Amino acid sequence: MLQMMKFAWDNYKRYAWGKNELRPLTRNGHIGNMFGGLRGASIIDSLDTLYVMGLMDEYNEAKEWVQTSLDLNSNGEASLFEVNIRYVGGLLSAYYLTGEELFKNKVVELGEKLLPIEKPHGLYPNFLSPVSGNWVQHHVSIGGLGDSFYEYLIKSYLMSDKTDEDAKTTYYNALEAIEANLVQKSPGGLTYMAEWRGGILDHKMGHLACFSGGMIGIGADDGAPEKRQHYLDLAAEITHTCHESYTRSATKLGPEAFRFDSGAEATATRLSDRYYILRPEVIESYMYMWRLTHDPKYREWGWEAVEALEQHCRVDSGFSGIRDVYTTTVSHDNMQQSFFLSETLKYLYLLFSDDDLLPLEDWVFNTEAHPLPIIRTNCLQNEATQDKTL
Repeated sequence: MLQMMKFAWDNYKRYAWGKNELRPLTRNGHIGNMFGGLRGASIIDSLDTLYVMGLMDEYNEAKEWVQTSLDLNSNGEASLFEVNIRYVGGLLSAYYLTGEELFKNKVVELGEKLLPIEKPHGLYPNFLSPVSGNWVQHHVSIGGLGDSFYEYLIKSYLMSDKTDEDAKTTYYNALEAIEANLVQKSPGGLTYMAEWRGGILDHKMGHLACFSGGMIGIGADDGAPEKRQHYLDLAAEITHTCHESYTRSATKLGPEAFRFDSGAEATATRLSDRYYILRPEVIESYMYMWRLTHDPKYREWGWEAVEALEQHCRVDSGFSGIRDVYTTTVSHDNMQQSFFLSETLKYLYLLFSDDDLLPLEDWVFNTEAHPLPIIRTNCLQNEATQDKTL
């Protein structure tokens, strides 16, 4: 994993430095419009990975770029969500890991720019209607667009040192509703999460929803005590299903979405769902399940993914997504996503590291795998006491 990270980073530096992502086949950089006018997404996303892996020369190059070249005075429409999880998350975790004031100053400056001047009717519009306050779409999924909401409920609770009771209650209520409405078992015995479209179940699970094995796993301890084992079992079953989506492809990498209807199980039936863009969610769940159970199969599955990435996604000048996981004559998409450096390689590295590297009792990972510290309530109380004494 260390060698993979160094290879991905070196090629980004050589061919795409300062751009958002590397295009490894054409050996140039990609900017895109997701981050508005912001640049260097791969640099910000890599800071903590480089630091945690001990790649200090590379980390120092990244830090220097942040100091001299990160321009936050950019115009252009950006995805608030993506800028938040990648740039704010990346800078915050770099600050917490290293204590470097530079990162704190940059993240405060960026955070202030991201807050709206005004919010229509006090709402932060995404798919809520800012006029009526009603949901615009009745599409519920644990995959893209919905995933981070559920994930952040349990993570907010954990980050609060288990004091945020509202987040806790909302999470476990949501989990009950997810189990009642979305969790299904296929004829072949695979547990999966369907999507709900205006009351009709769509028997499809996205790669993005595969993070939910890890989410349900880390939340198992704090629900009703009699449900602890049930949640761990559910987490393991979902992670197993996501592994099956990898195992059932020719490349041993999983598709963007897989279906459970018309005889298919854990396979993509549509051509448009067959691609793999270096996504981390399945490996993320392996890492959490390894930490929670130490069942060796999770490391075996992780190693299968390493071998598949090396065989099918590594090209001469970096790593690239592939267009069809069901054929070994691969067609590359010419994009080394920044989340490959931030998430996929970090989760693989942690899967094969000791548990005391970023231990789950002290750190919570955001949606982009940027670790943030759990703020201990006793630390806050001690600070308050010290202030009073002073």
